[in-house]
Amino acid sequence: MKKLTAIILTAALLLTSAFALAETAAQTQIEKALALIGTFASGDTELAASLLDENYIQHNLAYGTGRDAFVGSVEYLASAPVKTTVNNIRAFEDGEYVFLQTVYNFAGAGEQVAFDIFRFDEDGKIAEHWDNLAALAEANPSGHTQIDGTMELTDLDKTEENRELVKDFLYDVMQGNNADKTPDYFDGDAYIQHNTGIADGVSGLGDALTALAEQGIEMIYDEVHMVLAQGNYVLAVSEGTFGGVPTSYYDLWRVENGKIAEHWDVMETIADEATWQNQNGKF
Repeated sequence: MKKLTAIILTAALLLTSAFALAETAAQTQIEKALALIGTFASGDTELAASLLDENYIQHNLAYGTGRDAFVGSVEYLASAPVKTTVNNIRAFEDGEYVFLQTVYNFAGAGEQVAFDIFRFDEDGKIAEHWDNLAALAEANPSGHTQIDGTMELTDLDKTEENRELVKDFLYDVMQGNNADKTPDYFDGDAYIQHNTGIADGVSGLGDALTALAEQGIEMIYDEVHMVLAQGNYVLAVSEGTFGGVPTSYYDLWRVENGKIAEHWDVMETIADEATWQNQNGKF
């Protein structure tokens, strides 16, 4: 009887595992990415391990690389006296990449706005991760926060057109190669701004850059590493300096009728290499 009971329990466990694997396999890439960041709150180390490639590459320089390091972080957060919260705001997919905008509060350390990028391998596992984080701030001069604004995903047939528009904008305007073309990218002065220190409008952006220049602070975009897009949303990952300090720029733009209409961003100072917990680099 005991032997029969053991066989039944073993079979039940195998079936449960099989159903769990089947469910994971059936998930979309966005669902898998959301499930992974959700483990920071749930503490589900088994789920985290099942979603990750064994050789997971980590570009957040504060953490070790590899699947075991990620699972260890989930386990650590689960043991913390204050529960971690995860609030995803926007989620997009571009081929093998998923990019997310999320508000985290890791173990009560304070709310942070993040952009996460996950790359999936051919087996549907999450193989690589990049991110930028910044403290959640008060509303900007126009009353917008870092996360509010338009939510609707549209113009899926214009994904590549919008990607190219933002690439050109980065080259012409953000990298300063053809600054005189700036008006071409906007519908007059219409531009909804979510940067914490800048007001709406192209004029608001100009005023902010002028104020920085008067303080001797330059915002420089040296290299664009990645431009991801889905429909009317385009995320650019760039490297440069802010006031002479090495900086990572994550900019999310919404495009409407061939013009840049709305902007969210997260700027993060690139940590000194002596403090890196992995050697994969920020980008």
